Amino acid sequence: MNESLLLSILIFAGLLCIIVALYLILKAQAEKSRIVEKIEKEGEINPLSSSIDDASESTGALKKSFVNLTTRLGQYSAPKGEEELTHRKKKLLVAGYRKPNAPIVFYGLKIMLAVVLPSAVFIVLMLLGVPVRKMAMLVLLLTLALVGFYVPDMWVRLAIARRQEKITDGFPDALDMMVVCVEAGMGLDQAIKRVSDEMKLNYRIISEEFGLMNLELRAGRSRQDAMRNLAARTDVEDVKSLVTLLIQTDRFGTSIAQALRVHSDSMRTKRRQRAEERAMKLPVKLLFPLLLFIFPSLFVAVIGPGAIQIYRVLIKGGG
Repeated sequence: MNESLLLSILIFAGLLCIIVALYLILKAQAEKSRIVEKIEKEGEINPLSSSIDDASESTGALKKSFVNLTTRLGQYSAPKGEEELTHRKKKLLVAGYRKPNAPIVFYGLKIMLAVVLPSAVFIVLMLLGVPVRKMAMLVLLLTLALVGFYVPDMWVRLAIARRQEKITDGFPDALDMMVVCVEAGMGLDQAIKRVSDEMKLNYRIISEEFGLMNLELRAGRSRQDAMRNLAARTDVEDVKSLVTLLIQTDRFGTSIAQALRVHSDSMRTKRRQRAEERAMKLPVKLLFPLLLFIFPSLFVAVIGPGAIQIYRVLIKGGG
């Protein structure tokens, strides 16, 4: 092995160890400061009494510094138009990011990744001593900068797709439970709260959304506005149809239990149809792995011995 290459690898490994050690030290200090701050504030350690949002905000000084850095970058790179900023905030809300500074952190993260990703690759290439032409290096760094700039957008799209899929899969069960609660004599608000409490283990996202709607109702918001907010936060067609149904039922004074029963039957039918659709797509999706991986090895195992015998008889035997 080349001595310069070995020296570059050792330098890179040493820098990596230093970075990991600094991260562990900062993490330990942040955890210690968090515990001391909590003792001084509350007088006792009770981690179960804090909510999910409080726990996420007090994960350490390292995370706070990262959020502060991305927030500062986002203040310079965020769009000045209120319409575009509101549109981005809605997308992040559908993805599950409800913090007020989420759009600013999002734009700051785009700038950070656009700078950090090509810089890291450039430093690694320089340490390893890989010969790269200037034009190729420039194209590589520009490509990595574009990739880093659009990675947060791709992440948000994937988060929205995953979240909507979970809501779509678990919504018929939540609707069945709501039907049972309403038919048992509960009011609609009580049924929403009961669904939020009972769905925590199986479908956490649905439980959180119904819990937020229940909090809005308890805070004095009208039922129609709370339901519209639920549809806007989820952006799922099944939820939108339920919200439309409940608003019309409340407006015209028809039976809520009967309307929920009919809508629940249609939701179960749609879920069964989606499962059948996925099952019908399975043979088409298996076609490419069969052609690329299974059939060649099968042909080698079946035709290989006969081809070897034909080669020996016809070609080596002078036939």
